Amino acid sequence: MSLLSDLLAAEGIVDEDDVEWLHVLVGDWQLIADLSFADLVLWVPVAGTGDGAGGPDGDGEGTPERDFRVIAHCRPTTGTTVYPNDEVGTVANTEEREFLVRAWTERTIVIVPETTTPLSGAEVVPVIRRGRVVALLTRHTEESRRSGSSRLERYYRSCASMLLSMIAEGAFPDLEAPSGARRGEPRVGDGLIVLNREGRVRYASPNGVSVLHRLGHDGEIEGRYLAEVVSALVEQLRPVDESLPLVLTGRAPWRAEVESGRVAVSLRAIPLVRAGNRTGALILARDVSEIRRRERELLSRDAMIREMHHRVKNNLQTVSALLRLQTRRMESPEAKEALQEAMRRVSIIAIVHDTLSQGVESEVDFDEIVDKGLRLTPELSSPQVHVSLKRTASFGQVSSADATSLALALTELVTNAIEHGFPLTPEQAASGETLVGTVWVTPQREGDRLRVVVADDGVGLGDGDGPGNGLGTQIVTTLITSDLAGSIQWRPRAGGGTEAIIDVPLRPESL
Repeated sequence: MSLLSDLLAAEGIVDEDDVEWLHVLVGDWQLIADLSFADLVLWVPVAGTGDGAGGPDGDGEGTPERDFRVIAHCRPTTGTTVYPNDEVGTVANTEEREFLVRAWTERTIVIVPETTTPLSGAEVVPVIRRGRVVALLTRHTEESRRSGSSRLERYYRSCASMLLSMIAEGAFPDLEAPSGARRGEPRVGDGLIVLNREGRVRYASPNGVSVLHRLGHDGEIEGRYLAEVVSALVEQLRPVDESLPLVLTGRAPWRAEVESGRVAVSLRAIPLVRAGNRTGALILARDVSEIRRRERELLSRDAMIREMHHRVKNNLQTVSALLRLQTRRMESPEAKEALQEAMRRVSIIAIVHDTLSQGVESEVDFDEIVDKGLRLTPELSSPQVHVSLKRTASFGQVSSADATSLALALTELVTNAIEHGFPLTPEQAASGETLVGTVWVTPQREGDRLRVVVADDGVGLGDGDGPGNGLGTQIVTTLITSDLAGSIQWRPRAGGGTEAIIDVPLRPESL
């Protein structure tokens, strides 16, 4: 749970709909704080208070005995804060409680007179959802900001007051609004355009005018229909966002983007409602051209990386095919076996690159690579040897930098277990006897450290000898100790067979 959910639960507010309403409000109230040049503070009743006969839940007589606690605090980015210290956790004093209780019981906005209390000159707004008060919001502004000296400040504060009225009516926030915001979400300071009911521009902030100028508009904006202005600027060479007309007229609380040439502008509409009737809208506009350009560069780079892995995989498959052709021309059994081993090693590297070509992440699902690699090994055994390969746990995500070396090492170990753990004697081969065995691959993750046990129930190491000095053993040892900076050891398996234990540190995700 988030901190806000914890604080709400501590005060007995556990209704999922109420909690979600407050989460959405807090997620969007920076907009109101910036328009108000004010701090916003969210209050909820303290658990166990206000339930007496004189409280709001009683007969309505007397002074409600209800305490309130601050659970969230928002500061403006457009002005100085009234509260240098965070107010979360503060409990209202006696003077503050009077105005908070009044707003709660009367379900109306209460303006606190100029006094010496911390609420001096503040506005107390009931947060209403479906006719019930679920919290209180207070707006605290410096005295010099309350009237607003410039036209911009007056419109900012007027828009903030409209939104606060909507909160008191239960019309804001709007849970039905699409929540799929993209990077570059417009903010108050990026550009504000105020529309009337018909969609005409009543006011455009200087930054809002500049955004439209960058789109190509060079005339006046106020008094004109925003939809007409923008429609004349949008190039029709590419599909236009279907939600754009509703956003430009302020009829729906949606987001859209428009492009003209190399300029991209993100738009967000917030309809203004009073008593259930739409009275206008706020349009936030932001030039996101540079953001979208960088996103396209990243997408292009990711596509290039995927294509690179795909081409490497194709080239490795070509190499494997050439080795297969060469194998067919070989008459020496030793040469054929060597080429087959080379084919297998090339194939496992191709599997790693094939997996990397499927996504853009720096890590891969290593279980998929291991499972594909294990399917390459049964063909190495004799037709009279039936070996079952089992992965008993999950490797999880492994860095692409470690994937190739680790996959090669594991495949070599499994191959060695099949080839040397289940040998056929001449008598068994002549009689047609079938050997049955199992090879287990058991990974264990502890943070960024990986331990893997490759075990078989074959003949074992024999007389305490090590794994030998063959090419496969040398490859595994080099990969584990040099490439992966880990360790490997072989030992007899309890119950018969051999165990190879790998212990390697994996690169963290950030690398």
